[in-house]
Amino acid sequence: MALPFVFACNNSSNDSVQKADSSNESKSDTATSMNTTDTTNKMSTQTMSVDQPTSEFMTKVADVGMTEVKLGQMAQDKAMNQRVKDFGAMMVKDHTAAGDELKNMARQKNVTLPETMSNDHQKKTDDLNKKTGKDFDKAYMKAMVDGHQSTVSDFEKASKNTKDADVKAWVDKTLPTLRMHLDSAKAIQKSLR
Repeated sequence: MALPFVFACNNSSNDSVQKADSSNESKSDTATSMNTTDTTNKMSTQTMSVDQPTSEFMTKVADVGMTEVKLGQMAQDKAMNQRVKDFGAMMVKDHTAAGDELKNMARQKNVTLPETMSNDHQKKTDDLNKKTGKDFDKAYMKAMVDGHQSTVSDFEKASKNTKDADVKAWVDKTLPTLRMHLDSAKAIQKSLR
């Protein structure tokens, strides 16, 4: 679900991920600064019901998921190898479903998610889109292997560290699918050599 270039910071003020993180940070600051004796207001619409590391994880996952869907659509259109095309279709299906679940949970937790891919992901997507034929197939599958390795690691950490029961349940439910994606991506990548 992730790409190796996913987590690089981009200093552009137009970056959707940065805007979401900034919005979540101010919600977190609002929750922290609230009077601790006023428990009735703690879950107001202006505060998140998850901690900052969890909101950052959710934001990162949303960005990665949007990227996976976009790249999966691209693979369906551009790939030469049928296994690569089929893998792209699986990415679109599975990451759209996971993204919808994440969006619903984010609404419930009052976490702002990015509306579009990060600038870094958009650039990498544009670069991949310039490739054709077998070069595209190999580059796409390399990105899928590298990215899913990173994402599986992030999900394993989130499963151990998140304090929110709903987020943990979603992570634990999603992790086996991500592991299956990684195994499939490795097998396809190996067959392209």
